[in-house]
Parts: sequence; structure tokens; C-alpha cells
Amino acid sequence: MESSVRSPLESVLRWAQGNGAEVLQWTVNLKTKELTDAVGDNSFPALFYRPEMKTFSAKASDVDRKWYIVDAKNQPLGRIAVKIASLLRGKGKAIFTPHVDTGDFVVVINAEKVLLSGKKELQKEYTSFSGYVGGHKSENVQQRRARRPELLVERAVKGMIPHNRLGRSVFTKLKVYRGDQHPHEAQQPTPVV
Repeated sequence: MESSVRSPLESVLRWAQGNGAEVLQWTVNLKTKELTDAVGDNSFPALFYRPEMKTFSAKASDVDRKWYIVDAKNQPLGRIAVKIASLLRGKGKAIFTPHVDTGDFVVVINAEKVLLSGKKELQKEYTSFSGYVGGHKSENVQQRRARRPELLVERAVKGMIPHNRLGRSVFTKLKVYRGDQHPHEAQQPTPVV
């Protein structure tokens, strides 16, 4: 005695027949959950055949690179660093390929006016070590902002891109400036909101 409940395979076949697909006559044995065609040779149904699809991989020479400009004035450092890193990698593009540099150029202006929350201005420290005895150097955000504010944005973005040869080539497309003037007007950069 057969049940009136349809199996998933039977449902798919009925849907395909209802939508005009050419499907051979298939019968479903609900006890064994097997499909059998009218001939009885159980050949693979044409309905489930999908031709092979090639995986797309972008070539660095074929990438169309655009220029974007980001105003860091009164923006949280981490929030703009995420946007910048995404643009540099090209993650918003349909042709994004993880092992290829598919990103765009990014110009950042007003780097000295970037915001940090809480007490990070005084408590967050940037350290470096030359490798020699007594070669430790450290400075807080306030000191770095006074000395070279571009480094604040550059270091935040550098931590969000790959730490390998690809990341180093991606990082060269980042241009950071402390004021609102930059030498890239000829490229007509698009503002990022």
C-alpha cells in the first residue's frame, strides 16, 4: 500500500514537469525511496544534470582600478579603516579573487582629525623595537598624532589586509594625507560616504 506523501525527488520531478522541462517518465517507490524510469535501466535523469561551470579567476592585468577619496574628519578610526581595507582589497567587486590584487586606490584626507573613543588618546600605545639593546620605543596616540598623524590610519588599515606579498602590494595603493589637500586631483577620486 503506497502512501500519499510525496518524496522530495517526486516533488522535484512534478515541479519540473509543471514548468515545461523535458523529463522522462519516472516512478517513485516510496518504500525504498528509489527512482525508476519507464524503461527500467535507472539511468541518471537529465533533470539533475548540470554542465560543468568554470571557476572565474581574475587577472591583475585585467582589473579596472578606480580612485576613491575618504574624509577621516570626525570619523572613528576603526570604522573608516574597515571601509578602506575593503576598497583596497576589492571585496565589493564581482570579480574579487582572494589571491589577486583586485582592489582600488584610496586617498585619505584629514588624517589628523580621526577620532578614537574612550581614553585611547592617552592610553593606547604604539611600540617598536629596533632589535638592539635599549631599542624599545613607544608613544601614545596623542604623541603620534602630533608627530605624524598619517601613521594612525596606515597602521589601522595595515592590520586589516593580508600579512604577505599580496598585502604589501595592496598597501601601496593607500595614500594618506594630514590636511584636506592631496596631489591626486587628476585621477578624479570618487568620495566615499
